[in-house]
Amino acid sequence: MGHNELRRDYLLDRWVVIATERSRRPTDFIKQKSPHVAENKACPLCPGNERMTPPAIMVYLSGEDEIRVDKDENGFRHSNWLIRCIPNLYPAFTAPDEALAHGWEEPSEGFGYAIGHHEVIVESPCHEEHPADASVPQLILLVNAYLDRVRNLSAKSYVKYVSVFRNYGLEAGASLSHPHSQIITTPFVPRTVREEITAAERFWHMHGKCVFCDIMAREIDGPRIVLADRYFTVVAPYASVHPMEFWIIPRRHTANLLGLTEDEKRELAGTLKKSLKALKDTVGDPAYNFGFHFSTSRSDEEYYHWHLEVYPKLSVWAGFEKNTGMYINTVTPETAAAELKKAIELAPQTSV
Repeated sequence: MGHNELRRDYLLDRWVVIATERSRRPTDFIKQKSPHVAENKACPLCPGNERMTPPAIMVYLSGEDEIRVDKDENGFRHSNWLIRCIPNLYPAFTAPDEALAHGWEEPSEGFGYAIGHHEVIVESPCHEEHPADASVPQLILLVNAYLDRVRNLSAKSYVKYVSVFRNYGLEAGASLSHPHSQIITTPFVPRTVREEITAAERFWHMHGKCVFCDIMAREIDGPRIVLADRYFTVVAPYASVHPMEFWIIPRRHTANLLGLTEDEKRELAGTLKKSLKALKDTVGDPAYNFGFHFSTSRSDEEYYHWHLEVYPKLSVWAGFEKNTGMYINTVTPETAAAELKKAIELAPQTSV
């Protein structure tokens, strides 16, 4: 009898058991299709229901020659929108009042106020147009919306990190089925990203190069590559925590998304569509979370490298994982990469 493998994360002090002895095929996770969330009679994110939500902070509207950016004001709600950004009705972090904004200090001594912003980006007026099935032009608009909000929010003095993430499906924490992403700003850099930045800086001082650039160089011809396009690489990471996990990494070294060129935006949209469609085709449209990891601090630009991590919800963390912080993955990253790559190759080509 052979042995399962212990693998350490590329950067973090985190070990994963890759269960080669009881590994599962991705098709083992396919189950009978059920609604991702309980449907309400009226979806508050659908066109025509704009007054069921707070006024939009930002809307993308179709203009004669280009997309027009506006917001809802004075009780007015825009209709015929393409992208809509609204405050979350039940925010985890709330904006400071004027006095607190000027006298605010970072949380310390075990206490602080949850100062920040919590927003919802409605990704499409179409109720079922999630990224796996959306058009590339619509996804380019979504990428631009992410950039606009990150640029606006990261400029605020009390914002130290902008978390851009997506929950898809009830098991992944989505309470509404209409396609949407969320943005939460925090008054400090969260632990996982902070540890990545620290590890990336240490690697840079030791080796004189970016660890993420090094990861791509080492993985590029290996069994964990899903997709390698002109501007982005998709990889199933060596020590994947989640079955079918994959990361989208830009080939150009940059610490955040704000400097994306138009060509890079277009390819990011296409890469997101292709990889999420491959996940859907391979394991039957599972629930998932994704989140961007990046830094807007100038001091991190030399050694940190932004990326998008996608976590399918195909397993349940039980007693061992919660008790130890160590994870068991029953699908090897090599199998995940091979199956996702095959699904991309079999899918109709998407023009980006």
